[in-house]
Amino acid sequence: MKITSELKALSAAELQNRLQEFKKELLKLKVEVGAGTGTASSGKVKRTKKNIARVLTMLKQKEASNK
Repeated sequence: MKITSELKALSAAELQNRLQEFKKELLKLKVEVGAGTGTASSGKVKRTKKNIARVLTMLKQKEASNK
């Protein structure tokens, strides 16, 4: 996957920044869906959640490899 290879190349600090970006995006999408205007973004919620999980996984792997 393209995003996975991109994430592997990032440092821990950059991964933290990406995590914050994804969380902000997820919050925005949830507000849109809650307001009823997010019909086109229903798939984006799922993708954003998966991206957050990928970033967290990469952070855990980097943390484990540093020990």
